[in-house]
Amino acid sequence: MKIGIPRAFLYYRYRFLWETFFEELGCEIVLSPETNKEIIKAGAALSIDESCLSSKIYLGHVAKLIGKCDFILVPRVASYSRDTIVCSKLWSARDVVQNIFREKEIKILDYNIDYAKNKTEFPAFMRMGRRLKKKRFSILRAYFMAKQAEKMMHERRITEQNEILKPDGKLKILIVSHSYNINDFYIGRPILERLALLGAVPVIAEVVERTTAVQKAREISPTLKYSYNQELLGAISLYKESVDGIILLTAFPCGPDSLVNEMIIRKVKDKPIISLIIDEQEGLAGLETRIESFIDIIVANQG
Repeated sequence: MKIGIPRAFLYYRYRFLWETFFEELGCEIVLSPETNKEIIKAGAALSIDESCLSSKIYLGHVAKLIGKCDFILVPRVASYSRDTIVCSKLWSARDVVQNIFREKEIKILDYNIDYAKNKTEFPAFMRMGRRLKKKRFSILRAYFMAKQAEKMMHERRITEQNEILKPDGKLKILIVSHSYNINDFYIGRPILERLALLGAVPVIAEVVERTTAVQKAREISPTLKYSYNQELLGAISLYKESVDGIILLTAFPCGPDSLVNEMIIRKVKDKPIISLIIDEQEGLAGLETRIESFIDIIVANQG
């Protein structure tokens, strides 16, 4: 059994959960390739103009998997509690994929996470395993192993980042961006590489103890409803004293980010901040120039 996983959207948050779960069930995982111009072009052709770049990239990755696997994993994630939501592009992804590729007759493997409607992760994975014709004990074991792998890898990333945050005289820049942007080969990787070339150490906001981050975010904005943005906002509070500047990296035209980034710029006054917006029509030259200028200003002020 081959399970196709688009290398976009929530893959970068749940890759260890998903990959371990399917591997423990004896499935073969087929990943779409790293994002490139061809994938972006294909995704843009499948999307309406108003779709954000991340959505276009996702559809391009789904298209790359057609004909190469038995199922394509397209989860629906709507909420993690009764008083929070995630961006609509994530809870509508399954319906969008089903509609756009309806003539391709692809088999979608999905699960539904919507805590506001009592649809939680464990039963969702159990149903997904049953659809793959696996036995209950095998599914239970696979889910347990997957949760262990997810926890272990996230804790390892936090430990590694805490080491980076220790004072060592190096310039440290906090990157505030969703995992599917900062980890994307086309969107985020060039930003990280440019910072490294400039002698700056990137600190990733999404690598954070999530419960603590959400609590910190509520101290800043008790009414913010977007779960992933809550984590990023809380990460700023947790990390800002250990970094020299903050980069807000957004895929155009993300609605939640446009709201939250404006709030960050207004409320965080004691650190240099720059907002970078990436669109499929723009090259990276302009962004690289802005990053270089940002670093130069920080260094000059410190001198």
